[in-house]
Amino acid sequence: MSDVIEFYDRHPISEAQVRAALARRRGRAGGVVTPDDLFDFDQDHYGGLAAVDTLARLAGVGPGTRVLDLCAGLGGPARFLASRRSCQVVALELNAGRAAGTARLTAMVGLQHRVRVVRGDATRLPLAGARFDACLSQEAFLHIEDKAAVLREAHRVLTPGGRLAFTDWVARPALGDGERRRLREWMAATTLQTLDTYRALLGAAGFGGITAEDLADEWRAVLRARLEMFRAMREETVARLGQARYTEYDQLYAFFVGLIEAGKLGGGRFSASAL
Repeated sequence: MSDVIEFYDRHPISEAQVRAALARRRGRAGGVVTPDDLFDFDQDHYGGLAAVDTLARLAGVGPGTRVLDLCAGLGGPARFLASRRSCQVVALELNAGRAAGTARLTAMVGLQHRVRVVRGDATRLPLAGARFDACLSQEAFLHIEDKAAVLREAHRVLTPGGRLAFTDWVARPALGDGERRRLREWMAATTLQTLDTYRALLGAAGFGGITAEDLADEWRAVLRARLEMFRAMREETVARLGQARYTEYDQLYAFFVGLIEAGKLGGGRFSASAL
């Protein structure tokens, strides 16, 4: 768990980076900051707002839906759901700095009445059972060693018939042990699953109506674009984080792109209903 916290303590996408990007865009403009003003900067996941909207559709999120965003990061998806789908969201995040940043960014855009931030461990949720109609997560479970536990907890807090929808990295047969070790060391990626093993874990946790979609082709394009964007921001990133950190993340992005290009790593989108 400490390696995950450290990874996000050092992550180049942070509250400070979001605020700096917002300030550059707005210049000296005053006035109210809206959720839409943040959406170009606060979505730390693959696929942008369209990906959040797809999960929301799969989970049946609409006005008044009680949503749990597991491993919410800086809260971009939670704010998008609250503002666009008029739902109530609990944003659960383990990292103290990111949880505090989520709360501050959410208050800045006036959504604190719709998004409540809770700091906690996704495998031991500090939340009552049968409390939520929908549970969402994006590219977060790769950091959780005990994936069976997080899926059981998601099932516990969902109402009967409540929907879980999430995306995550998935391993392909060609992914080697050395590459798995490197992913763990570089970005706290642990116990990577396949599409089929995730289906089995969801069934064992009490879910039915399970769907699993292969996102490898979609994410390949996203990763290429992310690497190009990161390299285009080299001067700014070095000034903010230093050359060593820039080089570290450049190598990580390039490694990711190489794995997905080689068919060793992919992405999956999953949905299921709590029985």
